[in-house]
Amino acid sequence: MTVTSSLRLAGPGDLAALDALLARSYPRLLRGDYPPSVMVLALPLIARAQPKLLASGSYYVVERGGALIGAGGWTPRRREPGRGDIRHLVCDPDCLRQGVARSLLQHSFVRAAEAGIERLNCEATRTAVPFYRAMGFRALGEVVIPLAPGIDFPAVRMVREL
Repeated sequence: MTVTSSLRLAGPGDLAALDALLARSYPRLLRGDYPPSVMVLALPLIARAQPKLLASGSYYVVERGGALIGAGGWTPRRREPGRGDIRHLVCDPDCLRQGVARSLLQHSFVRAAEAGIERLNCEATRTAVPFYRAMGFRALGEVVIPLAPGIDFPAVRMVREL
């Protein structure tokens, strides 16, 4: 029996399930591209759901068999009309290459375009760069994201025209 996936708008009630998804995904997915010194400091900060994002109206989750297996979305840039950012995209490591992250991004592209967004930016983990390239993003260069005083996270700034 095949269990189908469903994509829906996220809400505040998804906080605990998203925290669990991030906690089980990021350590496994990122360890090959980041040294332990970065992982030990950054993971507690990046592997946490953001309540404001869950309530944004533009963040989505994918469920399969009652379990959260993916999440991601976009937000508009306040001071840059027509611009937006991809936000906190994650996929369960046991569900990679099954179309979960692709469906979240494609849904985000459609919804963002409907809202007048012409260009989406993202700050991709090193691990995710090939995926984002395959989804039409181009790399602009490496960046360092300050997570907290003395804790920086290396990423790659990417962009995609809608």
